[in-house]
Amino acid sequence: MKNKSFIDNLEYRVTGACIEVHKNLGPGLLESIYHKCLIRELQLQNIHYSSELPVLFTYKDVLLDTALRADLYIENCLILEIKSVEKIHPIHEAQILTYMKLLKAPKGLIINFNCTNIVQNGKKSFVSEFMYNYNN
Repeated sequence: MKNKSFIDNLEYRVTGACIEVHKNLGPGLLESIYHKCLIRELQLQNIHYSSELPVLFTYKDVLLDTALRADLYIENCLILEIKSVEKIHPIHEAQILTYMKLLKAPKGLIINFNCTNIVQNGKKSFVSEFMYNYNN
């Protein structure tokens, strides 16, 4: 069963996978390259994920397709958005917060591969109200 400890450990493992990809590729490539390499890294670490997950939701009993796609939905509890930009902007934060709310995800990460150090200046973590549904 997933709990807060599992989710926090998952964030640590996913961050490590991102660092491994960044260590091998460095900054300055397209997001799609990092995405493919990160998928391979998650496979090697036996971390389950959905890639380019459609973000659907129900409004007044009708299932709506928003045409939104989450880059990676990991272990059905952590959304990872991959960026390769000069800096993370408020629109990127709004994007992941939207995905987290609609998918009821307790945690989200934005990883910007266009940086010198993922941990110091390439990672932004988010916790939603859905985290309170998980026990310690």
